[in-house]
Amino acid sequence: MSIRVMTCNVRCRGDWDRENHWDLRREACAEVMRSRRPDVICCQEVRPEQYVDLREALPEFDTYALPERPGSRDGVNALFWRRDRFELACGSGYWLSETPHVPGSKSWDSKYIRLANWVRLVERATKRELRVVSTHLDNVGQTARERQASLVNEDAAAYPADYPQVLAGDMNASATNPAIETYRRAGWRDACDGFSEAGPGHRTYHAFGANPPDWPERIDWIFVRGPLRSTEAQIVRDTPGGRYPSDHYFVLVELDWAD
Repeated sequence: MSIRVMTCNVRCRGDWDRENHWDLRREACAEVMRSRRPDVICCQEVRPEQYVDLREALPEFDTYALPERPGSRDGVNALFWRRDRFELACGSGYWLSETPHVPGSKSWDSKYIRLANWVRLVERATKRELRVVSTHLDNVGQTARERQASLVNEDAAAYPADYPQVLAGDMNASATNPAIETYRRAGWRDACDGFSEAGPGHRTYHAFGANPPDWPERIDWIFVRGPLRSTEAQIVRDTPGGRYPSDHYFVLVELDWAD
C-alpha cells in the first residue's frame, strides 16, 4: 500500500498578515490537508495556537513536535501521521547549529533558530519502519543553509543505507542552491523527480498570490533514502473558497516500498 506524504509550510500566525491572518485561513488549511488524504504530514512554522487548531482539525492523526526553545511561541516543525496506519516507535529533534543538542541554539549566519524534528513510525499492517524528518532551513544565511543540511545528513547517516527515511520541509533553496546539492551528495533523492508538474521549476512560495520574482522555483522539498520510490508527486494549489491556506503551496508525494 502506498504512503502519501505532504509537506506544508503553514505560515506562522501573525497580526501582520491581516487579510491572510491564520484565523481566516485555518479552515482552508485543514481542508486541504484532509482532502488530499495524506498518511504523513510534515509541517513548518506551526505556532502553539496553530498546533492546537491543527490537532483539533485532524483528530485521526497522532502528532509530535519539539519546540524550538522552552516556552517559545516560535513556529515548530510538527509531524502528523494517521494512527490507524502507523504507530510511534520514538521521536526527537535537534537544533541546526554547532551545538545541536543545546535548546534554542543557532550558528553561522542563521537569522533564526532552526530545528529538525523526527519520528520513527511502524506500519501497523506490515511492522515495517519508516523514519520521517521535518525541517526548515534558514531563509537568510547561505552558509547556514549548507551547514544545516550537512547536520541533517550526519543525523540520517546514523542509520543503515537501506533504512527507509523521508526528509521534508521548506529548505529556502531551489534546485541549484548548494544546500540541495549537499543533500543529494549524501544520498537523498528528490521524491518529485520525474514528475513534470512538481518539478524544480514550479514555484511553491507564492506570498498569498503575489508570486515574488526572487523565489520563482520550488523551495519546498520531499526527499527519500532507502527502499522507497515515488509513484506520484504534485504541487497542491488548492484554494478552498478562494482562500490560500498559506503563503506556500503544499507538496504531496505518493511512495511505495521499493523492495
